Amino acid sequence: QVQLVESGGGLVQPGGSLRLSCAASRNIFTINTMGWYRQAPGKEREWVVTITDSGTTTYVGSVKGRFTISRDNAKNTVYLQMNSLKPEDTAVYYCNAKTYFPRGDYWGAGTLVTVSS
Repeated sequence: QVQLVESGGGLVQPGGSLRLSCAASRNIFTINTMGWYRQAPGKEREWVVTITDSGTTTYVGSVKGRFTISRDNAKNTVYLQMNSLKPEDTAVYYCNAKTYFPRGDYWGAGTLVTVSS
């Protein structure tokens, strides 16, 4: 089992920055992939970015060059640095963790990011 707790959401103006954090309840060395998804009002949840246990990152095209995922293994925490935010980035952001053996798929409760002037 993995519990995930997100933090760092809030209201920011277009062009601004926020850093989201996702704290895991266990050593993230034991988690195969961690990532972020988001769900905008009235839309389905979409994948944003993934980081593997080896540090490989993959981003959805709409955030490439603006968002950066990183992990601090000592703190069992994954971060999402979001720069040059746009109104269309407004969404609830969810942290996700996946394990392969045994198979597991875990979610945090989400943190709201609102980009508005």
